[in-house]
Amino acid sequence: MPEAEIGVFGGSGFYALLEEVEEHPIETPYGPPSDVVVIGEVAGRKVAFLPRHGRRHQIPPHAINYRANVYAMKMLGVQRIIGPCAAGSLQPHVRPGDFVICDQFVDRTSGRKDTFYDGPITTHVSTADPYCPQLRALAIATARELQLPVHERGTVVVIQGPRFSTRAESRWYRSQGWEVINMTQYPECVLARELEMCYVNISLITDYDVGLEGEPGITPVTAEEVMRAFRANNERLRELILRLIAKIPRERQDCPCASALQHARVHA
Repeated sequence: MPEAEIGVFGGSGFYALLEEVEEHPIETPYGPPSDVVVIGEVAGRKVAFLPRHGRRHQIPPHAINYRANVYAMKMLGVQRIIGPCAAGSLQPHVRPGDFVICDQFVDRTSGRKDTFYDGPITTHVSTADPYCPQLRALAIATARELQLPVHERGTVVVIQGPRFSTRAESRWYRSQGWEVINMTQYPECVLARELEMCYVNISLITDYDVGLEGEPGITPVTAEEVMRAFRANNERLRELILRLIAKIPRERQDCPCASALQHARVHA
């Protein structure tokens, strides 16, 4: 089994993160991940990259085998995961082209395999703060250094997909004060926490969601629009991730993610 210390789950249009790489097919107890895992080196660090939708974007968000993807990273020895994604904005001040380093999520999905712990030991992992505070701070600092438009916190509401929201749904999400809408953040980040891996989300805002229709210049989102905006900003996201990888300390110190199971299990 090859080894890596940092993992990246690529989103749409972000499959060429690493250069001079080796491809490794991996089989997990939960089935095959979305694609072969690509391992390369960034700033002297071994990095594993896995396109969550598959390299041809053939797997829709509701059909991704999230457990296999996350477990494959664990099998490689990964301790930190960076989870970039394309996302929509629910608020006018969060503009297309902005980056949001999310600190909370709201799950609106259904039927997804979202835990490794189906028994016999009952396990309740805390997700009060679902994203790694240390990686979040590093991501924010790195975005600031690159002079990127970044929001230091935000709540992402995760919808089932593959359809986009109705106007009524989107207006409801907006009325709650949530900033970001996406289809893949859950259960990816929770599964990483269950395996005591650090996880940070970097949401690249590609569009305004339909609930903002009526605001000046805002029209309903389309898949074509999302991909066009992602491609236009892909290089900025790539630079942010590469710079972030170089900043991550080799050892985890006082990180709550590393001890997530310490008080999570119920024994008879």
